[in-house]
Amino acid sequence: MLRCLIALLILAPLVASKQSSEQSQGAAAATSTLANPVRKVVTMLQMMMNKIEAEGKVELKLFDDFMCYCKTGDQTLSEEIEAANTKIPQLESDIKTSVEEKAQLEGDLTAHQTDRDAAKEAMAKATAMREKEHAAFLKESAEDGSNIAALTKAIKAITAGMAGGFLQTNEAAVLRKLSVAKTDMVDFDRQALVAFLSGGNGVGYAPASGEIMGILKQMLDEMDKDAAEEAAAEASAAQTYEELMAAKKKEVEVLSAAIETKMGRVGELGVSIAMMKNDLEDTKEALEEDTGFRGDLGKTCASKQKEWDVRCKERSQELIALQETIKILNDDDALELFKKTLPSASFLQVEESAGALRSRAREILQAAKPGKSQAIDFIELALQGKQMGFAKVIALIDAMVVTLKKEQVEDDHKKEYCQVQFDIADDKKKGLERSISDSEKAITQTTETLSTVTDEIKALEEGIAALDKSVAEATAQRKDEHAEYSSLMASNSAASELILFAKNRMQKFYNPKLYKPPPKRELTEEERITLNMGGTLAPTNPPGGIAGTGVSFIEVQSHVSKKDAPPPPPAAKFGGKKSEESGGVLAMMDLLVADLEKEMTVAKAEEKNDQDDYEKIMLESANKRGEDSKSVTEKNAAKAEMETELQAQKDNKEASGTELRATLDYIQSLHAECDFLLEYYATRKEARASEIDAMGKAKAVLNGADFSLLQTAAAVQPSSSLRGAN
Repeated sequence: MLRCLIALLILAPLVASKQSSEQSQGAAAATSTLANPVRKVVTMLQMMMNKIEAEGKVELKLFDDFMCYCKTGDQTLSEEIEAANTKIPQLESDIKTSVEEKAQLEGDLTAHQTDRDAAKEAMAKATAMREKEHAAFLKESAEDGSNIAALTKAIKAITAGMAGGFLQTNEAAVLRKLSVAKTDMVDFDRQALVAFLSGGNGVGYAPASGEIMGILKQMLDEMDKDAAEEAAAEASAAQTYEELMAAKKKEVEVLSAAIETKMGRVGELGVSIAMMKNDLEDTKEALEEDTGFRGDLGKTCASKQKEWDVRCKERSQELIALQETIKILNDDDALELFKKTLPSASFLQVEESAGALRSRAREILQAAKPGKSQAIDFIELALQGKQMGFAKVIALIDAMVVTLKKEQVEDDHKKEYCQVQFDIADDKKKGLERSISDSEKAITQTTETLSTVTDEIKALEEGIAALDKSVAEATAQRKDEHAEYSSLMASNSAASELILFAKNRMQKFYNPKLYKPPPKRELTEEERITLNMGGTLAPTNPPGGIAGTGVSFIEVQSHVSKKDAPPPPPAAKFGGKKSEESGGVLAMMDLLVADLEKEMTVAKAEEKNDQDDYEKIMLESANKRGEDSKSVTEKNAAKAEMETELQAQKDNKEASGTELRATLDYIQSLHAECDFLLEYYATRKEARASEIDAMGKAKAVLNGADFSLLQTAAAVQPSSSLRGAN
């Protein structure tokens, strides 16, 4: 592999430099190239080099994948083989079940189509018979109506005494024909009626009007009865016909619905069988390959390594050979030589002549011409024979006509089946293509939405982190401010208390009336008992604090370094009370206390405001953090749902793609099964009809010979009978 890579690295710059030099040539070189056919060879060699290099990259990728497979393939192959061994019997069982079901459905379809054709044929025959019966009824009814009208007029004329005038009418002629044609009359009555209708001169007989009236009324009653019976029979036949047609129509509808449903099911099974067969074939191929790979994996890997080394060496040698060949052919002297010796563009042109091509094409066309119909060949053979009579030939024609009609019916059923299956498969293909397109759009939209939600979650999390940082900073600041406030309040309170203590002490000396003595000590029970018993109390500890005043102050984080106490003041003269000066000092003390209290009041207000602002900010921050955290949770849930939905859309697209491939395979199988019939259906039908017509004409000719003899005999018989009668 290393040698192969080195060869590719060495040859690639050479090829690139050569190609760049070729591209830099001018218009004169281009013209020369067009004129010189050797340039085509050079171009082909360069294309071969590019192809070999591309194949080398592809083969290198395949080799690397194979080597990786050699390292980790045994376990994977074992799992795949086990899964394939489990899957193949299940697929075979499913295919067998589906094929049997499809065969059953196709058999049912053939039976349904045959039953539907039989029902339609029965409807056609019943309709023809009904029309014939109705026409006969109308004719008979018209005759009966004419006869009844004639009888009615005759009875009316005889009753009115106008028998002589009636005998001259057309109705009298109708009655004469009726009396002669009526076979169920008594001969005496017929003779009397004929004599009466003939004018009373027949054979010297003068019948009485009463007898004639009785005969006529009897005939009228019989004819009315016959007409009523015929009308009832016609109504019954019409009702029977309507019931039959309704039943047959319902049968045709049921059969058509069953055919449509089962054709749809046949199409679905065809697609499913195609999918399962493809899956089975792929699984078997994978199992065979996996078994083979697993059986001699180590040997195969070693062999593949050797093959790869040989292949790399061959490819290197091939590239070097091509490069050297290109260099030879691209040499300036060689190009000049080729330009002089090979000026034609037909270099190395090997083609067949036009005459040879035309001759070969003519032979193919002649071989493709269809021959005569086999049925007509059999009939011609039968007619050429001397021993076979016309009856056998006619029977042969009838049998072949039946066969041709049966074949046409089969073609009709097959055409209907193919058209329906093509429609079903095409609709399913379009639906699957729409489903794949919709899935792709949904995948794109979901991916974009998922990216947006991810960005929003990231922004919210960054905002929460920034908010937490701001809250921590604000909390630290609030603690520092509160500590400073506490220190200020403690120091100011201590200072105020100390000043008041000092003022009270001055009042004791300068203004005893304003002096406030310290509260008396409250004795404990034990101390009171001690005093009552005459004992003395333990001395009281002097007050601590600043200067023994009992006022204490704790300095908070004081960074002021302590200094040595100042030296005592120099000695001064002693004098009397300084009342005026003490008054100024006391006033100054009051001002200091007032300033301290004012400062503490301001500090309290500021502390309260700062605390309120801090609590407000903390509340708003907590609410904001809660809302953002809730939004993050909701968006994470939505993101999880969208990821699940995206995976479902991808799975749906993959399933639709698999089903679409199976549907296309089924459509391909339908083309293989139906294209010839659909393309040549009209031609086959026309040819079949022509054959049937030709055989019908032949049969008519043969029958015409027999019929001509029968007609001659029939023409002779009446003449002989007439001679006998004469």
